[in-house]
Amino acid sequence: MTDIVINADDYAHHPTLEKIVDLICTKTQNTDRKFFRVEVAYFLGKMAGSMRAKLMTKDRGEIPVNIYALALAPSGSGKGFSVNLMENDFLGGFQQRFMEETFPVVSDQHLWEEANKRAARNGTMPDEEHEKVEKEFKQAGALAFTFDSGTPAAVKQMRHKLLMANCGAINLQTDEIGSNLDKSIEILNVFLELYDQGQIKQKLTKNTHENQRGEELQGKTPANVLLFGTPSKLLDGSQTEDQFYSLLETGYARRCIFAFGHRIRAAETLTAEEIYQSLIQPINSQQVNNIYNEFVNLADPTKFGWSIEVPDDVAIELVKYRIQCEAMADAMSDYEDIQRTEITHRYFKAMKLAGAFAYVDEELTLSMENLHAAIKLVEESGVAFQELLNREKAYVKLAKYLAAVNTEQTQADLHEALPFYKSGTGARNEMMTLATAWGYRQHIMIKKSYIDGIEFYKGETLEETNLSKLKLSYSDHFAYNYINEEVPFENLHELVGIKGYNWCNHFFKNGHRSEDNVIQGFNLVVLDVDGGTSTFSAYELLKEYQFLSYTTKRHTDDNNRFRIIMPINYKLVLDAEDYSLFMQNIVNWLPFKIDEEANQRSRKWLTHENTTIHTNEGILLDALAFVPKTQKNEQYLKEYQSIESLDNLERWFAQRLAAGGKRNNHMIKYALALYDSGFSYADIESKVLHFNSQLPNRLEESELRSTVLTTVAKKFTNNSI
Repeated sequence: MTDIVINADDYAHHPTLEKIVDLICTKTQNTDRKFFRVEVAYFLGKMAGSMRAKLMTKDRGEIPVNIYALALAPSGSGKGFSVNLMENDFLGGFQQRFMEETFPVVSDQHLWEEANKRAARNGTMPDEEHEKVEKEFKQAGALAFTFDSGTPAAVKQMRHKLLMANCGAINLQTDEIGSNLDKSIEILNVFLELYDQGQIKQKLTKNTHENQRGEELQGKTPANVLLFGTPSKLLDGSQTEDQFYSLLETGYARRCIFAFGHRIRAAETLTAEEIYQSLIQPINSQQVNNIYNEFVNLADPTKFGWSIEVPDDVAIELVKYRIQCEAMADAMSDYEDIQRTEITHRYFKAMKLAGAFAYVDEELTLSMENLHAAIKLVEESGVAFQELLNREKAYVKLAKYLAAVNTEQTQADLHEALPFYKSGTGARNEMMTLATAWGYRQHIMIKKSYIDGIEFYKGETLEETNLSKLKLSYSDHFAYNYINEEVPFENLHELVGIKGYNWCNHFFKNGHRSEDNVIQGFNLVVLDVDGGTSTFSAYELLKEYQFLSYTTKRHTDDNNRFRIIMPINYKLVLDAEDYSLFMQNIVNWLPFKIDEEANQRSRKWLTHENTTIHTNEGILLDALAFVPKTQKNEQYLKEYQSIESLDNLERWFAQRLAAGGKRNNHMIKYALALYDSGFSYADIESKVLHFNSQLPNRLEESELRSTVLTTVAKKFTNNSI
């Protein structure tokens, strides 16, 4: 990629454009200048195109001045208000003078020129030909200075009228483009051809006595397009959005100047008095009148056909910009076709926009300042275009919607509420899968349940666990006077090491510990290891996780009894049934047995003043795979079914072997876990060989004996010395 030689940040916007934007921002009380700049640029191009302003270049010949713009902003941003201001307060006089004076004068002159040509060619009288030409001109209908919809045939008919007049432009201005896109596709396809040179191929129609095909005229008719509306209607994740992106691909990406607006309220920085004073300033009306009169002057017939020479230094600057844009496009990946197309053609949009600026300034030679101002606006357009492309995908909207509503949603509910929610089962399943996956990374959990065979979905925005705010309650009574408190992890040892207290991992209403009084929401789980596993073995197996362990009153050196408190990565809100299933999933996942009665939300645990405490630093347990009615849990349960016949320790290592990594290392860890649990060498050998035989990706027995079992044998040998 070449070095950047043209930096838009160094340039200033066009002064007249900025004056108008200042006034619009004041009137609408929206300070989103980038959005209004694009709207104003379109109207400047509309005036220049109507007066047939053109750029005279040495390398490309004659280039008509015209602007295509797409401006999107949410409701309340002042889109309609600003367009009305431009049409009435700024361009009202221009349009009136153009329609009443310039167009009649220029068209009448050109109709006589056309009549004289035909008379000379046909050997007839000019008056006779003029009568025919004038009749043909009137049959094309009245000139529409601006229209919001139409048909391809009507556009071509108007274009024929403009060719006969040799004056005016075809100006399409569609509001609420999202709602009107479907019925505008045909006419928008016609405007694809009109952008570059204002030319279009004629449609061949059957010639009859009643409908005689007219003579095809050669010439250029500039076209201007303004499409504006709300992003939500256009980017609806459904058919409308698909049609829109198809239009971008077929050519509107390279033709349009883009704005993606936001509502930036003046009230965010100004007081009510300051806003009122800005609205009533006399200078505002004076400035509007000045610009209004300047634009009326631009409609003078003497300004028609304004020709703007492009000097060599300005043309070379434009070539530099083109090379820079092409280099940026070349650096992009192959799948970014729309982005590359838009960047590659920015120079051409800048050239046409610079021509509009030159016409407004009544320049006969394109200045470097106007080219730079155009480049600056086109670069802002490029940023808006990227924002438009980075819109929320349909599955993102689905995930956010499910997280925002407080009730369970059926398929029918979602279809009715969300226009982008597909009707096909396959498409719905795919969208829900993508929504679930996206939501997982954005702390949104989506649950699915069935009632009488009907699917119900519910989303929940998860709160990440803060280790300084672990939720628990405690009391010196087994049932009453429980105090709800958020405790730092580093202070847990103070609670578990005092005498005569009970504690729970849930809050309770009114301090009364019972299932009915549970306040949903927890961010730690408690594992009650009641013999069968040594503390050393448990700590070694769980060493990757954050936990605190303390021995219970019944703990002995020969029969270890202890509890492990594990913070989980999110605060979960589960009812009694789901919490029970959640804890059962954790029981099945653990590499050692625990007390399975710890699956009640109101379960309490005793503190112990003579306890031995062990703290381990590590990652927080990812609890989402264990939450019932979620896609992640369904996947976990499928994996669990394939290893259900194995014991806890075997399942623990089988899951790690399935996840990848070095099989030999995991088998050694499994064998050493058996060693730490007090098994004899013969038992370890038998268990290792049997476990290996149950695996789909088993190791060769010779490898096991030469590596894993040899390591275990050395352990026994070293300990016997």
